[in-house]
Amino acid sequence: MDVPHHGYRATAKPRARAAPPSGDPLLFEDTSSSGPPMGHQGYYSSGYSMSGVGGGVGNSGMNELFTDPMANAAVMYGSSLATQGKDMVNKEISRFMSVNKLKYFFAVDTKYVMKKLLLLMFPYTHQDWEVRYHRDTPFTPRHDVNAPDLYIPTMAFITYILLAGMALGIQKRFSPEVLGLCASTALVWVIIEVLVMLLGLYLLTVHSDLSTFDLIAYSGYKYVGMIFTVLCGLLFGSDGYFIALAWSSCALMFFIVRSLRMKILSSFPPDSVGTAASAKPRMRLYITVATAAFQPIIIYWLTAHLVR
Repeated sequence: MDVPHHGYRATAKPRARAAPPSGDPLLFEDTSSSGPPMGHQGYYSSGYSMSGVGGGVGNSGMNELFTDPMANAAVMYGSSLATQGKDMVNKEISRFMSVNKLKYFFAVDTKYVMKKLLLLMFPYTHQDWEVRYHRDTPFTPRHDVNAPDLYIPTMAFITYILLAGMALGIQKRFSPEVLGLCASTALVWVIIEVLVMLLGLYLLTVHSDLSTFDLIAYSGYKYVGMIFTVLCGLLFGSDGYFIALAWSSCALMFFIVRSLRMKILSSFPPDSVGTAASAKPRMRLYITVATAAFQPIIIYWLTAHLVR
């Protein structure tokens, strides 16, 4: 009885210490490229099956996605739509504001600014008013004093707002609301003037190279005379104000008429014949003179409340 019992314990002990048999292909066959991690007790870790299954499904799904013809067609179609949308947006922006055209109106230097300011204040001695061209492209403002620019109107507008704030402060009437109203009123008048000019040119079917930027430039030159008028009013009182108003108004009207004469009066539609053709030049002359005559009214309206 003792011997069989002793033999049973001797054979059970090494059987418990032995590692699991390696010859069983159903449980321990390794199909991966590298061996799975082993635990301290000699068993495989539980992360083997989860990572292997998850990685296999993810890689196969990505491979199927990139090799599927329908998926590739969808990606190419989406890229084409994005490109077409970008081109359409750039085209619409270029219709209203071209960066190259905007750069042209700011291509100025110090010499041009000085000559242009003298031309705006003393235009009576200037002889040649025609804008020069080179291969159907107008010269930049720095090379032609007759070319319109947006630098002087922009700087003059900012200077006018600062001068208006100083004038209101001297008279103890300054407030942010009043200064904001002054700036917005000046800007709205320019917009109204440009829109009226565009409408008049459209109704008269004027075929010219006048662009919206050109009209904004010619309309913005009035701020130079407004600055001169306000300064004279602050320095010399009401008498100095009205003398400066008369001088700057006459100079600006002469400048506008001579500048727009070549662009508006000399443009005729090709089908203009008969009585209508003879009437259109008079209408163009009227709109040019009206544009020039409207400048003193705006100058007085925007500067009279600043000088008392």
